[in-house]
Amino acid sequence: MKAGKVKYVLIIINVLSIMLGGLISGAGGIAEAKGPAKEKQQAEIRKMSSETLSRLYKIQPEARSVIHKAAGYAVFSNFGLKIFIAGSGSGKGIVIDNTTKKETFMKMFEAQGGLGFGIKKFQVVFVFENKTVLNDFINSGWEFGGQATAAAQAGDKGGSAAGTVSVKPGVWMYQLTENGLAAEITAKGTKYYKDDALNSP
Repeated sequence: MKAGKVKYVLIIINVLSIMLGGLISGAGGIAEAKGPAKEKQQAEIRKMSSETLSRLYKIQPEARSVIHKAAGYAVFSNFGLKIFIAGSGSGKGIVIDNTTKKETFMKMFEAQGGLGFGIKKFQVVFVFENKTVLNDFINSGWEFGGQATAAAQAGDKGGSAAGTVSVKPGVWMYQLTENGLAAEITAKGTKYYKDDALNSP
């Protein structure tokens, strides 16, 4: 076998090893959530949510009022890995009903396509204007299509909602990256759904 083909095979093996490792890690997380570590995972998600909101409010102070006046909000943190033409991202989050203060823990999964290599991490904050869209998100989950991109509103046009994108009627979204508030929000094949293990009694 030629050196080039050997190198290609080794790359494929490494990619499969990484993806398999992610699946095993995810399965382990489900098992842990049913045991004593459940409270620890919940606490880590609450901490992530608090830190994300603090960062958002520092970058976009008007967001505090938008979120507090809403029916509810959700905060997610994603970790994504992309190697050549395959990639995926996974994360966890929490939804808060502003009226009842009830917490609902959720998961997210993102399938990526296209060429490239890299690791990305970002946080997403959803704002729900009314109970209908809030409950729909919690109970039915949500899934973006294969490619969804939208520009965030500019400060002089969006007012208090500056920096957000309307992703569906009654639902707004902020996306935070390492560089700050994203000027263009991208959601590719992303699915949000309940974390049954963390929500169980």
